[in-house]
Amino acid sequence: MSANAYPPVKIGLLGLGTVGGGVTRVLTRNAEEISRRAGREIVITHAAARNLDTTTADLAGLKLTGEALEVVDDPEVSILVELMGGYEPARSLVLRALANGKHVVTANKALIARHGNEIFAAASAAARMVGFEAAVAGGIPIIKAIREGLAGNRLAWVAGIINGTANFILSEMRDKCRDFPEVLAEAQALGYAEADPTFDVEGIDAAHKLTILASITFGIPLQFDQVYIEGISRITREDVAYAEQLGYRVKHLGIARRGVNGVQLRVHPTLIPQRHLLANVNGVMNAVLVKGDAVGQSLFYGAGAGAEPTASAVVADIIDVVRTLTADPENRVPHLAFQPDALSDLPVLPMTEVETACYLRLQAQDRPGVLADVTRILADRAISIEAILQKEPLPGAGDVPIILLTHEVQEQRMNDAIAAIEALDSIRAPVTRIRLEPLDAVD
Repeated sequence: MSANAYPPVKIGLLGLGTVGGGVTRVLTRNAEEISRRAGREIVITHAAARNLDTTTADLAGLKLTGEALEVVDDPEVSILVELMGGYEPARSLVLRALANGKHVVTANKALIARHGNEIFAAASAAARMVGFEAAVAGGIPIIKAIREGLAGNRLAWVAGIINGTANFILSEMRDKCRDFPEVLAEAQALGYAEADPTFDVEGIDAAHKLTILASITFGIPLQFDQVYIEGISRITREDVAYAEQLGYRVKHLGIARRGVNGVQLRVHPTLIPQRHLLANVNGVMNAVLVKGDAVGQSLFYGAGAGAEPTASAVVADIIDVVRTLTADPENRVPHLAFQPDALSDLPVLPMTEVETACYLRLQAQDRPGVLADVTRILADRAISIEAILQKEPLPGAGDVPIILLTHEVQEQRMNDAIAAIEALDSIRAPVTRIRLEPLDAVD
């Protein structure tokens, strides 16, 4: 049926910042193509923003307000697009929009990771949809790929570079032998990192996204508070260089893996083989690797942030909602990929029970017997060593770096070993540990 057979669908925007501006541009520029895909004309008619002076949005014809509730409560608005970010007032506004009978599209990963269970329950009760493709990996359609394209698979794991800021910093440290503080300052100057970069460099942003990926991958409730989170701020250019010498690269990964006893949810710096596709994802780009029993490994790569890549995902969600406005609510794609009453109670494993190989960097006194003491501690805990790299001390220096690669070991045993190593008089600084993932093992 022609797109002109139905009246236009009216959209209300909350937030007219970078992504909001991108959404207005994409919807305007591609209006004809979008209406052909959706079967209806889609028009932004209402918008709320705190500051309209700096927006790049096309404001022509919009009802503008500084009060978000005016948009949420306006009966003309059929779909509310939440682009404010943060937990509140976003949560309250989304729940109110659903109660008002509106569908919702959001790019807010923090909101979905923390409050998604509540929001999706409210959406189901109201027979409304919540689209959140833009919440993970920007313009990469990873939510749709896992939720729909891979629906016939039993998925074993998902691993991804899902924060562009951290990936940019590690790429620069490797390519130009630069220190973390220097590269972070450049990332801030370029606009890749916020003035307060904590969410990016300490792994919180990636953990929000991993929470969502894990839920749709395994059919479990959203459980942000169960994710193990470790950032990149302690990684040095020496660690990056030693990893290269050993045939690995350091990447900041989010990893969700299903095992016999439960699900692993972890975000941390990770050594991966140089030959691996993920090892060659550089700069601010994102990539997500998914392992399914039928499809094998699939890699999804693209821009993980930015105005129009993120707007691409937001607009795709809007089109999905418009396509289903006249559909039976019971036959829509479930928000978390699995039917709401079929979510699993598979537990999330504590990090102490996870097994990984490890890179260890020790700063030790340059004297006989030190390495023997260290290897004895590891042997006592049944931790086997794959490789040792001992560097020459700098002229006049009394300390020498020792780098060890271990085989897979349970986290708790490695924690105990590191504590014992750090207690040695000959060890001068805290031990640096980076976990290692081959990402090609058969599960």
